[in-house]
Parts: sequence; structure tokens; C-alpha cells
Amino acid sequence: MKITKITAKVYEWKGEVDKPRAHFSGSAMDILPTKKETMASFRFHGWLVVEVETDEGIVGLGNCALAPRIAKDIIDIYLAPQLIGEDPYDNEYLWQKMYRSTIAWGRKGIGMAAISALDIALWDIKGKKEHLPVYKLLGGKTKETLWAYASKLYANDNLDLFLQEAQGYLDQGFTAMKMRIGYGPKDGPAGMRKNIEQIKALRNLVGPDIDLMVECYMGWTLEYAKRMLPLLAEYNLRWIEEPVIPDDIDGYAELKAMNLIPIAGGEHEFTLFGFKDLLCRNAIDVIQYDTNRVGGITIAQKINHLAEAFQIPVIPHSGMMHNYHVCMATTASPISEFFPVYNVEVGNELFYYIFKGDPIPQNGRISLDDCQEGLGLSLNTDYLDKFNIIV
Repeated sequence: MKITKITAKVYEWKGEVDKPRAHFSGSAMDILPTKKETMASFRFHGWLVVEVETDEGIVGLGNCALAPRIAKDIIDIYLAPQLIGEDPYDNEYLWQKMYRSTIAWGRKGIGMAAISALDIALWDIKGKKEHLPVYKLLGGKTKETLWAYASKLYANDNLDLFLQEAQGYLDQGFTAMKMRIGYGPKDGPAGMRKNIEQIKALRNLVGPDIDLMVECYMGWTLEYAKRMLPLLAEYNLRWIEEPVIPDDIDGYAELKAMNLIPIAGGEHEFTLFGFKDLLCRNAIDVIQYDTNRVGGITIAQKINHLAEAFQIPVIPHSGMMHNYHVCMATTASPISEFFPVYNVEVGNELFYYIFKGDPIPQNGRISLDDCQEGLGLSLNTDYLDKFNIIV
């Protein structure tokens, strides 16, 4: 079997968008003065979809969501020519070929996201060829179902609405959920108080038997995080996520060494080497790569093996099928993230408008079908009028 054609498309949403509230989430831009809402540069209303076709008529689907127009150019100009005529089963060789040929400029960020999209498509082809789900190719099920946590709960100064959303997740059977922190360093002590009040109210609502996680999305400084962690320790958080920018590995290690709240990170880290650094420097308690950023399924599986040796859990960012298959096939992943199906807001929601096949949790558990082939995804044609599609 040989690869004959690669098509990269950018789906840009032109439908309605729910405008976020002020202080609905932190971001790395929070410490800077800006006229725009600070999350503006982190919302993504476009998605890259790649279709890899073979001479046997099998089409593999891959995707990435970082800077999709640039990712498309990288695939069209640099990566696709290297894969045409190759055997999609040679995924390790093809990954190394893409990685090493772009290493001068593509080691991290959007270059690696583009490689990830293609690698995911190769695994989808292999699953479809073998009439097996991808997780079977990775070693098979290590658990009957995936325990999922509800991941939305953007900070809201209207505490009643915030708690109403959380109660909805409890009613759906979720036993874990994650909220976004709304205030950061430039908001001073008053912002710290508001953060604490919201977390306290959420813990009081859900009680002691529900796992709670807090996302900072790189919005804190090290100094601010060192002040906040002791104040939050009493609320028994499962983790605090991306408290500082991803390049501050020493900062992560310092927060972890405080041993107050487990520190999660890796959503914005890339490749096996990036995670080797985090683990060897004792910088994180929870790994949160995203398969469509980190290097694809080929690299995600290697990181899982590394994490297992360090006894560090792997809980990928964003859920979605490219992550669920990897989680199902490893004992290193005790729980998976799930973004509730919702109107388009930040951009994670676009996955449900572009693809069909992503499972919806039942009582907080996700089931994957042994009879599905590949990733189990197909393109969703129901919302094509809501997108500008760039081919």
C-alpha cells in the first residue's frame, strides 16, 4: 500500500460565536496591558483537517488546531512531498523523516502540530486497513471504559450561573470536573480573593468525593503562584494546571517541590525530548500533552511509556478521539478530559462540528467500540455552510 494523495483543508468558522465574559479564563497575556480581551490570541475558530489517501482507496483523517493556515502551508510545501509514494505502515520512519527534515525550524509549535496531523492520519489508515480500532494497534484496552472529567466551567463573577453549570455536570454523572481561574497577578489581592471564593463555592457544592482541577492557562507568574498555592491547599484539588508559562521549567519544579497541590503541564510541550526534560527535572505531577500537537500517536505512545517508568499519570489535553485511543491503550492514563458539546466559544467545540464519531460520556464514562475501524471518525457535513473551507 502506498500514499498517493494528501489534502490539507482549513475549516474556518463563520457561524455564531458566544462572546466570553471578562475574567472568564487566565492566559499568558494577562500580565501585559492590552486593549483586547487577553484570551483573544488563544481562541481558535479554525481547524486543520488532513486527508491522506492510498492506492487502495483508504483515506486517513488527521487534524490539528494550532495556526491552521500555517500548518496547511507546512504540510503542502514541506511534509506532503516526503510522504507521497511511501508505505503508511512505516509510521516510525515517516515520523523521523518529517521531524529531521524540518528540525531547523519545526521542532516545537506549529511545525510539530503539522507533523502530528499527518501521523494521526497514518494510524487511521492502518486501523481501517486492519478493520481494527487504533487502540487495538497500540496494545488494546487496558480498561473497560475511560473515566472522563467535564472540562469547561469558565470563571464567572455570576456565582449562581457558575454553580448551576457545575450542578449540571453532577446531574450527568460526572465525578470529576475542571474550572478555569479568572484572575491573575495584575488583579492584585482582590483578584486572589475572587479566585479563592469561586473555588471554595465549587468545593462546597460538589462535596469531598468529587475530583476538582483548576486551570490557570499560563496566566500566573511564579511569584503569584507561590502566593496562591498555600491559599488553595485546603480545597483538595487534584491538580493546578499550567500555573506558569511552559518555558519556565524551573518554575514548575519549584512549585512541585512545595508539595501543596499536584502540578500539571505539558499542553504546550512537544516531542519525547520535551517530556524527558520535564520528568528528569522533577517538574510536573501530571502530563497533559495533546496528541495533535505533541507529534501524533507515534510520539504520544512513547511519552506514555516514559511516564509509566516515572509513575507520572498521563491525562491528555482536550479529549477527542486522537487522545482517547492513546488513553485506552495505556495504564498510565487514569482519566480523560472531555469538553462538553457546546456552542462555539473558545474553539475546542469545533471538533464536534467538523467530525462525527466522538463519543459522549454516559455517567462520566466514555466507551470505545471494538468494532470501529481506525479512529472511528468521519467528516461531518451537517455544518458545512457554517465554515469557510480553504483547500
